[in-house]
Amino acid sequence: MADTPLDLTSDAAALTAQLVDFPSESGGEKPLADAVEAALRALPHLTVDRYGNNVVARTDLGRTERVILAGHVDTVPIADNVPSRLDEDGVLWGCGTCDMKSGVAVQLRIAATVPAPNRDLTFVFYDNEEVAAHLNGLGKVAEAHPDWLEGDFAVLLEPSDGQVEGGCQGTLRVLLRTAGERAHSARGWMGSNAIHAAAPILRRLAEYEPRRPVIDGLEYREGLNAVRIEGGVAGNVIPDACTVTVNFRYAPDRSGEEALAHVREVFADCGVEEFVVDDHSGAALPGLSHPAAAAFIEAVGGTPQPKYGWTDVSRFSALGVPAVNYGPGNPHLAHKRDERVETAKVLACEERLRAWLTA
Repeated sequence: MADTPLDLTSDAAALTAQLVDFPSESGGEKPLADAVEAALRALPHLTVDRYGNNVVARTDLGRTERVILAGHVDTVPIADNVPSRLDEDGVLWGCGTCDMKSGVAVQLRIAATVPAPNRDLTFVFYDNEEVAAHLNGLGKVAEAHPDWLEGDFAVLLEPSDGQVEGGCQGTLRVLLRTAGERAHSARGWMGSNAIHAAAPILRRLAEYEPRRPVIDGLEYREGLNAVRIEGGVAGNVIPDACTVTVNFRYAPDRSGEEALAHVREVFADCGVEEFVVDDHSGAALPGLSHPAAAAFIEAVGGTPQPKYGWTDVSRFSALGVPAVNYGPGNPHLAHKRDERVETAKVLACEERLRAWLTA
């Protein structure tokens, strides 16, 4: 089905099935990006641009607000779960059904069926979200064409099980290295054990009490945890090096600089010989006080939840655009061999967004 034009006249559930049957593992998105571009260029009310395998379409109606609807077109590797399969209970099975071709289908349906929205719309379809951050298509568009992403509010249609999830946590990963001196383990007193030297780091982590700040009415839960420890030379050698990898998931009321400073302070007196930042992606404020966000929450219903984890709403936040996560898939099913989505939730997501944009 990869050579079949996308049918934007079908409902979002049927379109999800067509997208799933259009393989687009990270790095192989070009055929699907071509199909998305062709489908959108056929809509006269949209202006369409492309950068690499990233497609951006916009209305230009002179509305007082501009809303961005964004989603990635790539999936994790297929696990014998394509083509899609619809069961008798209305559940669609297949790679990407949840994360996030159902959300992309909703984007495409809104693009096709709401030619005169009450707010100007920008639709962003981007590649390489499921792999290394430096490959992320949304990041590449933000760097090369930041004007394409200008807006007052953004909705990232990542799976959230039909609930609004505000903002996202930041994630900081650091390597804490301790040093020692090698010696034969039979004569351990002649050396210095770097693994033992990591004990203060582990003690500090065990005693750490994470914050639970409330932002825009949402309670975020921070976490500081060891996720890996490496050390040792051989079964008869006192090790001269040890590395504890620590991940800090922080609330969006901290800037990236504040998060890094906090982690440095936590381990300041723990005998760390070397402190290395291994990875860092900033948090995003929920922005629920923005009028467009309030109207969105009223239209789609439910009680907003904090986003535990990192998503590309962070990139919008860095551009000064408040953003939320809202999509039909259940995030607990993302990336699984038995990935699936309830078609009723896909249709409900489509209808709720349409109601918000046409009220």
